[in-house]
Amino acid sequence: MEASWLRLENDQDLDNPTEPESKFSVKPSIHTEETDINNSQDVFDMTVQIGAKAPNLQVSEWIQGLPTNIDKEKDNVILIEVFQVNCPGCFMYGIPQAINIYQKYRKEGVTVLGIATAFEDFDKNTVENLRLLLTEGKTIGETLKALGQYGQLVDGNKIPYKIPFPVAMDLLKKEDGPISQSRINEIIQANVPGYESYSEGQKLEIIERVKQYLKSKEYSAHTFDEFALRGTPSTILIDKKGVLRDVAFGTNDFLEENIKKLLSE
Repeated sequence: MEASWLRLENDQDLDNPTEPESKFSVKPSIHTEETDINNSQDVFDMTVQIGAKAPNLQVSEWIQGLPTNIDKEKDNVILIEVFQVNCPGCFMYGIPQAINIYQKYRKEGVTVLGIATAFEDFDKNTVENLRLLLTEGKTIGETLKALGQYGQLVDGNKIPYKIPFPVAMDLLKKEDGPISQSRINEIIQANVPGYESYSEGQKLEIIERVKQYLKSKEYSAHTFDEFALRGTPSTILIDKKGVLRDVAFGTNDFLEENIKKLLSE
């Protein structure tokens, strides 16, 4: 379930991409400035910078749990698990890890929130399918297929656990209007480290990929774009003062360690 239009970390041949299918849902690679927290992904030129005050979440609807926000969770460490309904890796790795953190640290000052987003497969990553997931545990699409193959479903199409923390649907805005050069440049700057070092032919290929990506993008997801996320599952970690401390994509081996550090501050 690749959504990656561009992955150039390893000097991949642009004309002959040979990436295996991923259990994660992937957007272009990005990198981050260094902090005292171990970062699991590289992010640069984020809309929200590491070390800056985290903005309040903008969501379309809280599907599960009481509505809350960053400014309402003062003095708590906040973990935001960002996932898509049609994302196998989210349910094999991301959400189980978030549930584990919730169970271990919810009484010690850690707030865990789920944000269901959509940057692809807009017919599947819907609020209706999210509601089915949360109320009945039902999976769809690639999630249903992959979890079934790995024997991680019960009753044919249901996840074997309940998500215990509040979950909201990301705020989606329909894309319209022409694709501007400034928008293309913005995406390249935010997602292609060392763009100027590529050959003219590679640059043209990158620009074309960005154009195709934007043409196929029906909606923009507010949280996903605001934190310049690379894909799903992703974690957003905010400290007790409401400062963004870490953004990570995929399996996050440093998550619990980072949370312990923030709790001790």
